[in-house]
Amino acid sequence: METKELLTRGVEAVVPADLMQAKLKNKKKLRVYLGIDPTSTKIHLGNAVPLRKLRDFQNAGHEVIFLVGSFTALIGDTSDKDAMRKPLTPEEIEKNFHTYKEQASKILDFKKAKILYNGDWLGKLSFQNVVELAQHFTVQQMIQREMYQKRLKEDKPIGLHEFLYCLMQGYDSVHMEVDVEVGGNDQLFNMLAGRTLLKEYKDKEKVVVTTPLLEGTDGRKMSKTYGNTVNIEDEPKEMFGKLMSMADSLIIKYFTLCTDVPLKEIDEIDAALKKDMNPRDAKMRLAKEIVALYHGEEAGLEAEKQFTQVFSKHELPDDMPKFKLNGDRNIVDLLELCKLVASRTEAKRLIAEGAVKVDGEKVPDPSVAYRMEKGMVIQVGKRRFARII
Repeated sequence: METKELLTRGVEAVVPADLMQAKLKNKKKLRVYLGIDPTSTKIHLGNAVPLRKLRDFQNAGHEVIFLVGSFTALIGDTSDKDAMRKPLTPEEIEKNFHTYKEQASKILDFKKAKILYNGDWLGKLSFQNVVELAQHFTVQQMIQREMYQKRLKEDKPIGLHEFLYCLMQGYDSVHMEVDVEVGGNDQLFNMLAGRTLLKEYKDKEKVVVTTPLLEGTDGRKMSKTYGNTVNIEDEPKEMFGKLMSMADSLIIKYFTLCTDVPLKEIDEIDAALKKDMNPRDAKMRLAKEIVALYHGEEAGLEAEKQFTQVFSKHELPDDMPKFKLNGDRNIVDLLELCKLVASRTEAKRLIAEGAVKVDGEKVPDPSVAYRMEKGMVIQVGKRRFARII
């Protein structure tokens, strides 16, 4: 990747830009880090955007650090939240991180990356150390943040411990003496706090590189809270289906942030969409590219085939789960037995929405019972199927 693209593709801001250019011109290996608090067991495409930028720096020959927020997760960052985030326990943090490295290795080469845990140094700070860190910031700086202003207007509480989060994240830069920090643009305040502290403690200037936030399948910020995520470990056909359901307006952004398709090709797709290209065709290419990145090219081709078979030709998928059942079964019980719903409440809601079919016919109400017959197909929505054998 060329230097220009390193600092533009998938980049929201570079602060300060002239210092970044100067550092790169020196041809010295830079120490670049990305910190992630393991607040979930899954990495989604939104999380992957800064990870992919860290990978770009790695591919350019720089030293990269994948920092696990084993201490900061105990406080809970609310940079992108409108309410206090519940702090995690050490046990929850350990459990959540269990699969993080395996997932992140689909993006980052850990043979050439360091994994560090900020609990190794933050947990050793004394109360005096924390007070000294706090002296470099004012209450006005903290309270002027948009998220806090919003909560003040809505009369929602702001925890005193929340002010400490940016101090902790800032001190990470001091301890590791980094040259560059990468993170989502919602982290800008915290990252700039690290720039301030690194200058104060080590007389060293750090560059902040922020990446755009990615919208989820419903157009809101991608977040497990909203249930709109595309997780990098989603099954290929599930991932493909989710991507096909997203808004047409997000196609180019996803191509740019979530794939390795050259920018020249993306520009051509953008131009074609503005002219006469069917957005569905662009999304098919996009979905295949993303599935291939995380599951392999063959999986991408198979997911495309399955989607086309089910949605374009109105055929049934070949690999639907099979269940051996007999007798008469109430539809709600049947949906649970076939693992097509998470709860009876969900089953009833989906039936009411007309999203449940048996052998292609909509189920009229939750009280209906069906006699189990071999070959019977139960369908929920557009992507969930089960066959009775």
